[in-house]
Amino acid sequence: MKTARYISYLRRSQQQLIRLTLMGVVVSGAIAACANNSGTSSSGDTSETANANKEVKLTLVSYAVTQKAYEQIIPKFVEQWKAKTGQTVTFDQSYGGSGSQTRAVIDGLEADVVALALALDTQKIEKAGLIEPGWETELPNESIVHKSVAALVFRDANTKVAKWSDLATGNIKVITANPKTSGGARWNFLALWGAITQAGGTEQEAETFVEKVFKNVPVLPKDARESSDVFYKQNQGDVLINYENEVLLAKQQGDKQPYLVPTDYNISIDNPVAVVDANVDKHGTREVAEAFTEFLYTPEAQREFAKVGFRPVDETVTKEFAAQYPKVDKLFTVKDLGGWDKIQSQFFDDGAYFDKMQEKLSKSK
Repeated sequence: MKTARYISYLRRSQQQLIRLTLMGVVVSGAIAACANNSGTSSSGDTSETANANKEVKLTLVSYAVTQKAYEQIIPKFVEQWKAKTGQTVTFDQSYGGSGSQTRAVIDGLEADVVALALALDTQKIEKAGLIEPGWETELPNESIVHKSVAALVFRDANTKVAKWSDLATGNIKVITANPKTSGGARWNFLALWGAITQAGGTEQEAETFVEKVFKNVPVLPKDARESSDVFYKQNQGDVLINYENEVLLAKQQGDKQPYLVPTDYNISIDNPVAVVDANVDKHGTREVAEAFTEFLYTPEAQREFAKVGFRPVDETVTKEFAAQYPKVDKLFTVKDLGGWDKIQSQFFDDGAYFDKMQEKLSKSK
């Protein structure tokens, strides 16, 4: 257990001991009063019963494309928690671009649980002092709750794209969100970058390729949901870079747009979940918040993620849904690209590569 988390644990334990001591005094006084009034002792309502009857509210903050899954998962958890404890749980839910959601939590949106598009965003909340260090070890699979890969959706069957490199063709218009505000778009960017570097290309070759692709991007929506709207509803672009799970969900709902999941090189899009320690301690919701995050790893919840296209992390559920996921020959990860700290400073910090590239492209138009 890391030092900061251990100190916090001791502090919470001390606070709980104080509360229990005070509770004991109050309960003892109440029992004595009942005995004096009735002449008999009675257990009456215990504090546990009172807590069980008290409604508790959790605030879940997540990124846009998870909403369909959580709409199915949350009622299942509410039912299970009610049966187990007798306590009613309600949820406030907020969905949006992962980067925007991260800033909202740091700026005061009091999330009890965050389920963001990338660990980098969760780390930003940690650095703001709201999540204790070591959160990655609190849940299975380094707190990664589901996964995906990048997919290319085509305007029609005549779109001449068969591989990543075709996106740099001058007459292909590409739709992707802004990686400065969208976690999904950061994954898109890294998929493009890794398609070159993981195949043995140099960083200079990757820069050249990425710049050619973004030269073909007519607009940068703020999140993955808006980029889908630009492509589907506004009919802009020839190719949409999107999550595989979004493509599979659209297909389930009757969408017939042709698409491709590149299987030569692709990025493992790993999505974490974490309890926001400062907020759950403030709200008194730690127990139910931790139970909810643990529930997300059960086969019951993992199936709901898989049903809307996410790649589950539960092995049994992965086997159940294996047929809907193409096998990627070279599935690279954030670690293969140097880790989130390096990625952030190299690409996405203010004044880093992405800003410089956009400035260069704007001058060339």
